[in-house]
Amino acid sequence: MASGLFALLDDVAAIAKLAAASLDDVGAAAGKAGAKAAGVVVDDTAVTPRYVQGLTPDRELPIIARIARGSIFNKLVLLLPAAMLLTAFLPWAITPLLMLGGTYLCFEGVEKLIEAFTPRDEAAEQGLAARSAEVEKQMVSGAVRTDFILSAEIMAIALAQVADQSLLTQGLALAVVAVAITVAVYGAVGLIVKMDDIGLHLAKRKAGGVRALGRGLVQAMPVVMNALSVIGVAAMIWVGGGILVHGLEVFHLDAVPHAIHGFAGKVGGGFAGWVVTAIGSGLVGLVIGGVIAGALHLLPVKRGH
Repeated sequence: MASGLFALLDDVAAIAKLAAASLDDVGAAAGKAGAKAAGVVVDDTAVTPRYVQGLTPDRELPIIARIARGSIFNKLVLLLPAAMLLTAFLPWAITPLLMLGGTYLCFEGVEKLIEAFTPRDEAAEQGLAARSAEVEKQMVSGAVRTDFILSAEIMAIALAQVADQSLLTQGLALAVVAVAITVAVYGAVGLIVKMDDIGLHLAKRKAGGVRALGRGLVQAMPVVMNALSVIGVAAMIWVGGGILVHGLEVFHLDAVPHAIHGFAGKVGGGFAGWVVTAIGSGLVGLVIGGVIAGALHLLPVKRGH
């Protein structure tokens, strides 16, 4: 009886060691995957604050929370199972699907540029502003759509880093990356959009230095938000173009990728090379997005004629 009990305890200990080793593997894989996806995470953080501009302060955090829930749904419910199934059965389809998403990002970014340079219909905007529920629905819907593409890129990058692991480790690592990145991105976004309120609170303090800091935050945040709006649009075009350039390389359509990498090599690589590569990807995204946006804007005119 005692020997049976000791054997059972040995089995439990062995299982515990195996589980601990598996958790270590998942943790290491998730850390490696998350680090590689950091570039897209920065873009995601820059893109999101623009969606709450123009809303009343009391609605900013609830809207961000709704977008974050949509992001978690995108990653865990839609993208994670899809990534596992594609890896197992249709690995060749991952790149074309990512390129399709990258094309949408390019189009979305160019559309935002067109909107920025198009005269606004003040009466229509005031009428829309009066229907806050409709505005919020549009904001959340647009943000979750864009998040889906950026999340797909994050998950694809993460998946590539754990491709040599078991299917279970891949799935768990991607789940860890999905939750950690979503918390990091939308936590940072929430802090950014409420920074002016934090500044107002600090400006009411008695200490002179704290008051000055609070006033500085209040004065700086409109500039920061406008800058993030510009960076967010640029990030859509840059990331979308980068996805397309990488896809062209995968399919051995090397003319554009080689030209970009060639210019990057001429400036010596490093940060300067990264800047050249980013500009090249952005130009590709601008051209592709511009062609699609232009075609869609011209279609109604052709129908009218």
